[in-house]
Amino acid sequence: MDHFAGLDVSVKETSVCVLDDTGRIVREVKVASEPEALLPVLTNPLYRFKRIGLEAGPLSQWLFSALAEAGLPAICVETRHMRAVLQAQINKTDRNDARGIAQMMRVGLYRPVHVKTLRSQKLRMLLTHRKLLQSKAIAIDNDLRGTLRNFGLKVGVVGAAKFEARIRELVENLPDLAELVEPLLIVRRTLREQIGILHGRLLAIVRTDDVCRRLMTVPGVGPVVALTYRATVDVPARFRNSKAVGAVFGLTPARYQSGEIDRSGTISRCGDEMMRAMLYEAAHIMLVRVAKWSWLKAWAMKIARHRGMKRATVALARRLAVIMHRIWVDGSEFRWTREQAAAAA
Repeated sequence: MDHFAGLDVSVKETSVCVLDDTGRIVREVKVASEPEALLPVLTNPLYRFKRIGLEAGPLSQWLFSALAEAGLPAICVETRHMRAVLQAQINKTDRNDARGIAQMMRVGLYRPVHVKTLRSQKLRMLLTHRKLLQSKAIAIDNDLRGTLRNFGLKVGVVGAAKFEARIRELVENLPDLAELVEPLLIVRRTLREQIGILHGRLLAIVRTDDVCRRLMTVPGVGPVVALTYRATVDVPARFRNSKAVGAVFGLTPARYQSGEIDRSGTISRCGDEMMRAMLYEAAHIMLVRVAKWSWLKAWAMKIARHRGMKRATVALARRLAVIMHRIWVDGSEFRWTREQAAAAA
């Protein structure tokens, strides 16, 4: 007899529900959210598990890896899909959620998500930490500009390198304000130094990574975009074809069809938000800042003339995702003309 399990994971404890193939509850237990506590329950020789489901979350990658290493058929379920299914329950409790997850596993009503490899998780950590420090440094710059403006001190247009000198120049004859801005300037300087360290590590990784170097042959794609794509896609073979990448990153229109109504809306915005933003940024750079023309830029500019620059940028971002996946799979580089692309095909 096959068995199915649902794990409702929280920070401290995990509710476990085990069902047989008829839907009868075999066991319910709450244990610590640690592999050492879960494995004795799930490796019981009385159970022959076909699927074990847990929701994608902060601890899911760690627990999924431990269950997979133990030879258990673990499945990480997409959060929005699981939430929609569990909302049908009248009472929301950890116990009921574990039961609902187990039933989803039994009937096959789930949408799995890819759990990244350890290397991609580390690359993602580097990218998110760099982005966090950047946002804090920008917030400090904006705060200094705004608060000094209250006293008639206008920072004006100044680069990041000369920003601190400009602030000191403005408050030079105002010692009381100088005392107030000094702590922010110290923190800003430290943040900028650490951003430089993280960015140096990012560049060192990209220089030695063949995939990233080939992705960077695409106009508008720099080291940050290439490494973000590398860490997000992780395993290119998990996509059935290159065209599926755009949909996974939320860059395809959402559709609503019911009866006589059939309309396409804006892009779905599902999937990885950071990757979507990076692709949009790369598309914008290609259209606005890259001087050299290519068949891809000509295609996007044609869309811009008919439907506007914003839609053209989104369409180009989606196509960039597809082309970069193809480059990764083929081991090729970007082809600037259609003749080169046709010859390669």
